[in-house]
Amino acid sequence: MSGGPTTQPDADIDLGRLVKAVWEKKAIVAGLTAGAAVLAFVVTGLIDPLYKAETRVLIETREPVYSSEQAQPASDAALLDERAVTSQVEILRSTDLVKQVARELDLSSHGEFDPAGDVSALGNILITLGLKKDPLLVPADERILKEFYKKLDVYAVPGSRVIGVEFSSEDPALAASVSNALVDAYLAFQSGAKLENNTDASAWLEPEIARLREKVRESEERVAKYRADKGLLLVNQQDTIAAKQLSDISTELSRVRAERADSEARAQSVRNALESGQSVDAISDVLDSPVVQRLRESEGAVRAQIADLSTTLLDNHPRMKGLRAQLQDIEGQIVSETRKVLSSLESNARVAKIRESELVAQLNALKAGSAREGEETVEQRSLEREAAAQRDLLETYLSRYREAASRSEPKALPADARVISRAVPASDFYFPKTGPIIIVSALATFLLSAIGIMLGELLSGRALRPATPAVAEPRSRSGPMAEQAPEPSTHGSGAAPLPFIANDAEDFTVEAVADQLIGERVPVAICVSPEGDEGSASSVMLARTVASDGRQALIIDLTGSACPTELMAESMRLPGLTDLMCGDIAIADSIHPDRLSPAHIIPRGNANARRAMRALDRLPMIIDALTEAYDLVIVECGAADAGAVARIARSEEGEIVLSILRADEEMVSQFLADFHEQGFENVLLMTPGKPLSPLGTHTSAA
Repeated sequence: MSGGPTTQPDADIDLGRLVKAVWEKKAIVAGLTAGAAVLAFVVTGLIDPLYKAETRVLIETREPVYSSEQAQPASDAALLDERAVTSQVEILRSTDLVKQVARELDLSSHGEFDPAGDVSALGNILITLGLKKDPLLVPADERILKEFYKKLDVYAVPGSRVIGVEFSSEDPALAASVSNALVDAYLAFQSGAKLENNTDASAWLEPEIARLREKVRESEERVAKYRADKGLLLVNQQDTIAAKQLSDISTELSRVRAERADSEARAQSVRNALESGQSVDAISDVLDSPVVQRLRESEGAVRAQIADLSTTLLDNHPRMKGLRAQLQDIEGQIVSETRKVLSSLESNARVAKIRESELVAQLNALKAGSAREGEETVEQRSLEREAAAQRDLLETYLSRYREAASRSEPKALPADARVISRAVPASDFYFPKTGPIIIVSALATFLLSAIGIMLGELLSGRALRPATPAVAEPRSRSGPMAEQAPEPSTHGSGAAPLPFIANDAEDFTVEAVADQLIGERVPVAICVSPEGDEGSASSVMLARTVASDGRQALIIDLTGSACPTELMAESMRLPGLTDLMCGDIAIADSIHPDRLSPAHIIPRGNANARRAMRALDRLPMIIDALTEAYDLVIVECGAADAGAVARIARSEEGEIVLSILRADEEMVSQFLADFHEQGFENVLLMTPGKPLSPLGTHTSAA
């Protein structure tokens, strides 16, 4: 549908005037920029440079060094997670460690850690007026801690268990010393915490171990004496001989019973099928027989012959009688083979039943002797559990005693962290960065001065100009390139002027049409080329443009000259649309790749064109099937009229593309009127070259 005229503002901004105003005042802009750069250079030169040093610590579980000859036990500590690493960061920042480092390095003697004694004249005035707090009222330790934390940065390296300790100072050697001293104090703190857990361990464990050794010896003696008195011989660590035999026979009996039940059930299934005359095809035992499989194959072949000959021969024909007799013989053989399978299953069931009876007799004989042995075994296991519990407790105490004894020395308890990179005095200061500061200051001054000049021009009105009148551009549902055909009063020169002629040249280019088809996800585009092969070449360009944008594009050659086939296919003899319409090939066999792009083409084909045109009504169904596999299907119809196009353009989601290189207003109006009469309200115009002119025609470059 058409839209109303677009209203534009009364004034536009003259960008050229803004640029010219900045250029006219370039001396001012350059002076301000240079002044800002010089000022930044002077200020950075007055700032005392700061040096940064960094020490890195790896958080890991470290086991003590054992002095005994026994093997080192495996650590049961889990790897430290993110929260544990964060906790270590807070320990490194703790006040106790900071105070310890400050005392060791005598940081109070350095002026940068206690700036209270060097207050400027402006600071004294602010203190006198009460606008600033007197730093001397704060204790010296708190002032040092405050400055220390300003220069300290402790952080966890993302994605690892490494902690970085950074410290900045005006003295590079002091920065490295503070960073290393803080890490050393942290490692000493962790080692000292571990020593507290081993103070009384050895003294408590010694008498407990002696008492448990006596209990273990007594418990093991009772177990050995009871086993000898009752004659309970073990075949493994738990079962006696009688229990093992009883278990084996029970397992075998269960297996035999299952086999017998399975054989009887399968035999009954075959028997029921034979008695009721049902098909045996669903019985797996019959189907697994190689003989039955071969007979079924023969039966299938005979039935196929009967079905094939029944179309030409009567039922009383000798050939038909012979095939039916052969079929009956095969069916009899299948029944005979089924009875053999039934006999085999019944035999298996009888054998399993005999074996079951024998196992039941053996099982009953063993049950009588195992009842007494079971009661004795219960008592034996009770004695063994008591002895095992005492032995496990003794082993635990012995392990703890050895571990506590090995940690009696402070050096045997390393901290759960180690230094992987110690700080060294930095050779270059990290602040201030003179070069970046000067560049940023100069660039900011340049931008601000230019913006100020532009704002002055805008506020004064010198950079404003009258707006050009808006041009009314009708819009259809298909976008800026889709034009609605007017209702012509005649089909000749009296047609109404076309509104799309006032559009820009880009509105009708192949690229613009491709962008609109892609943006609106049009599945089918019917291209009509009144000028013949020149317009068909534009349709080929459209297909290649869509394919180069990463979409699946296919063009169907419905022209008489086969121009798309000649431009895209490897050979003019390839099977294509006419072969497909005649039913000689499948759809997949008619599709071929383009020689120069990722697009595909269905060429004209080699079959008789008149014969193929009789099946033209099948083309819309073929197009619908192709839209399932391709993003855009382009049907190039050549110099076809609107009536012929109406036979194949049945999709409501499709678009009509009118490809014209050289045409005047009257010709285009006539084409649009013809399509309007056929019910096509919207038609896309595609001209690869210059736009159409209302005063004549232009020859556009292909």
